[in-house]
Amino acid sequence: MKLYSLETGFFKLDGGAMFGVVPKSIWQRTNPADANNLCTWGNRLLLIEDGKRLTLIDTSLGDKQDEKFFGHYYRHGEATLDSSLAKYGFHRNDITDVILTHLHFDHCGGAIVRNREKLVPAFPNATYWSNEKHWHWAVNPNPREKASFLKENILPIQESGQLKFIVEGEKFSDLIDIRYANGHTESMMLPQIEYKGKTILYAADLLPSVGHIPLPYVMSYDVRPLVTMEERKSYWTEFVEKEYVIFFEHDPVNECCTLQQTEKGIRLKETFRFSDIA
Repeated sequence: MKLYSLETGFFKLDGGAMFGVVPKSIWQRTNPADANNLCTWGNRLLLIEDGKRLTLIDTSLGDKQDEKFFGHYYRHGEATLDSSLAKYGFHRNDITDVILTHLHFDHCGGAIVRNREKLVPAFPNATYWSNEKHWHWAVNPNPREKASFLKENILPIQESGQLKFIVEGEKFSDLIDIRYANGHTESMMLPQIEYKGKTILYAADLLPSVGHIPLPYVMSYDVRPLVTMEERKSYWTEFVEKEYVIFFEHDPVNECCTLQQTEKGIRLKETFRFSDIA
């Protein structure tokens, strides 16, 4: 098995929304905002090469929405999914599996592309993996999340015939387990990978960045913030006890970190590049 960290560029979101009840005077120390109160976030993906399977976790924003849509999110940076795949000798046609942690647009927008005004899978040879609970949650969105669940990102996956559901409690493969969290959205999937003697958790939106490690630093985007805090408390304790490596999807600077117990609670231990493991 080989793992590759893929950079796909950056985008911006409101700092207050990203940190909920935490005052700007505190969160801007780790995530400085621009004049419009927007903070920069990464769209970092993980590619897993395991025998004949080439599995991509999440697909980033994509580029099929119009200028008005992307005008809210200020995409920037030179890296793209295709350039990052090419860096390691791969093409999107090589992808055999796509695990979608959840169906918010910044995680699944790149799953579908526009081809002559037709919406088709961006990875024509891949099986797309979600889970039944989250899929039904996303295609019947509540008003709070409706703007994040875009039908053009989701329905064409099913229409293509390439969609399959992971059954909760079952592993994806011998070395890839799927954990779940329900605070950010219903049944968000967190791939957990055994690699070179370490356990790596793809944190998705359970932990967007190093700046979100303290338990109350919960995003306003979370539909069940109190559930998020309880989930994180349990996960954080496990991470410290078992020395797990956390892989960040959204931290604009840090790819990975570990946690430690301190007098103030569980806090950052160290950050490092994914290449230090891989």
